[in-house]
Amino acid sequence: MPLDPAVAEEGGSGHYLPGSIASFIDAAPLDETFIVRFNGLNYLGSASAERPIPFAGVAAAGAKADVWGAGLTLLWRPPIDLGGKWSYAMSMTIPYLSSDISANAVASLGNGLSGSIARERMVDAIGDIIVMPLMLNYNFNRDFNANFRVGIYTPTGSYQLGSLSNTGKNFWTFEPVLGFVYFGQQNGIEVSVYPGVDFNTENPATHYQSGTQFHIDGTLAQHFPLLGGLAGLGVSAYDYSQVTPDSGTGATLGPFEGKSVGVGPVASYIVKIAGHDTIWEAKWLHETDTQNRLQGNIYWLKIVSKF
Repeated sequence: MPLDPAVAEEGGSGHYLPGSIASFIDAAPLDETFIVRFNGLNYLGSASAERPIPFAGVAAAGAKADVWGAGLTLLWRPPIDLGGKWSYAMSMTIPYLSSDISANAVASLGNGLSGSIARERMVDAIGDIIVMPLMLNYNFNRDFNANFRVGIYTPTGSYQLGSLSNTGKNFWTFEPVLGFVYFGQQNGIEVSVYPGVDFNTENPATHYQSGTQFHIDGTLAQHFPLLGGLAGLGVSAYDYSQVTPDSGTGATLGPFEGKSVGVGPVASYIVKIAGHDTIWEAKWLHETDTQNRLQGNIYWLKIVSKF
């Protein structure tokens, strides 16, 4: 089944999840605390029927994806005194995913795989665990702080060569991220910006190495008192681009020059429950101006409890 050559990041998406680190709820904590966070995600996307995308050793044209995810993040800001305005924290996120992907046509990228696949489904499988052993924060003043973190995506998710629906990527990603968060204590204005870079290792099953990606997420919101808590309404957005080409003997579709932009509303609410600060955040990101990736809509629900 011949497919025209094209360019595409392996799987049509990488470890980077737009909106996962984008607002005040994602900032590194200033004071000693233990945080439990629930991350809910739904992604509905599709790709062009004319341009195939590589999936685990096969190329799929006209791919459509419906992915649901639930993640548990545990974050600890230990009682370590770094002097003055500095603070340190660490975290781990364990995701579980349900992936439903269909395609119009599928062809082999080598590895002895061939044929067509109309539909595949995988449910309740673990994803790639994310560890952040380094989260440093510098508090300029009560309204503004900057932080630096390094995320490590481990290849712990379910992966099968030749499958469209995998919950793991089967390669490591190292992601340094800067964060700049302004949250006015008097005016309630939030301006959050998080630029980051993803460095990927080669997928040993397909000998495919996705190129380096640059992304920036941000949020602009107004927060105000409501029913004994603090509500927030605003807009969140991201910009993504791959800055180096795909490589490896498995990258038979060529290099990658892709990008994606997304924007949408965000709402949050901070309230004390049983004496603990609890934060809710919901957002919708609509993707536009996408090249050589899946394009669609991303829905987030985050719930944070501080102990």
